[in-house]
Amino acid sequence: MTDDITPDLPPEPVSPPDDGPTRAGFVALIGEPNAGKSTLLNQMVGAKVSIVTHKVQTTRARIRGIAMHGPAQIVFVDTPGIFRPRRRLDRSMVAAAWGGASDADIVLVLIEAHRGLTDGTQAILDQLVNLGKGTPVALIINKIDRVKAETLLALSQQLNEAYPFAETFMISAMRGHGCQQLRGWLARSLPESPWLYPEDQIADLPMRMIAAEITREKLTLRLHEEIPYQLTVETEAWEEKDDGSARVEQVVYVARQGHKGIVLGKGGETIKAVGQAARVELEEFMGRRVHLFLQVRVRENWENEAERYDEIGLNFRDGDG
Repeated sequence: MTDDITPDLPPEPVSPPDDGPTRAGFVALIGEPNAGKSTLLNQMVGAKVSIVTHKVQTTRARIRGIAMHGPAQIVFVDTPGIFRPRRRLDRSMVAAAWGGASDADIVLVLIEAHRGLTDGTQAILDQLVNLGKGTPVALIINKIDRVKAETLLALSQQLNEAYPFAETFMISAMRGHGCQQLRGWLARSLPESPWLYPEDQIADLPMRMIAAEITREKLTLRLHEEIPYQLTVETEAWEEKDDGSARVEQVVYVARQGHKGIVLGKGGETIKAVGQAARVELEEFMGRRVHLFLQVRVRENWENEAERYDEIGLNFRDGDG
């Protein structure tokens, strides 16, 4: 389910400074699947730009969300969760995550407070030594409302003994608690630089891909455990209409014939409901009418087709075993 975006403190007014330097840079969010990276990205940007569901591994590519804080422009990079890869798609996703971290000015490592220092988190900490020297790495303990204060303090000490973090923040990405303090630290810590994007831009992602991600989220939320990881959505056609609306045609690719029937649903009710939900959210995002048309096609080997990886923003060669 999607999370509400309700910051605990109002953001500071944003305007270009009359004098003094501006700051800008990239902040990578890394962690295990379902640690709350996408929720934090949406919270920081103040709008939904990344898929948020209760299922793990829903973020596939690196998605950039842009937040302003005083004279600073913070470009957040939401990366796929880091896990032990088994398939080509998995390997490409993990490579995208580490690529986002290595290219960033600051890295945020998210962990879930109630899970603590897991084997997966320890594996991430072990890999952090491969980042460029001087890259600040901050610890973000998320979902703090799930544990007691003394547990949080003990966990913070344990994690800081495991890795020399530059800073530690305890937050609830869903509720916004602690996010304003994190935003302020990031704004102060980024390098002096001209802004990288227009002030009113909130995401660095083509609308075709945003539209496909919205539809994939609705499918992920509606379908059972197996199907979401064996389907992908592509925007096949986009037509701007004279009345200001957009006609969007998308294809849902599934790996098996049996999956097609599940996605369609009895009498087409599932794909119809998904299309309606995706259309409503896309219209809210774009601020205008959208005519959305969905098709479901079977491509048994789509996870091994380079073209599919290009469409979802992954590097096909990163999946080589």
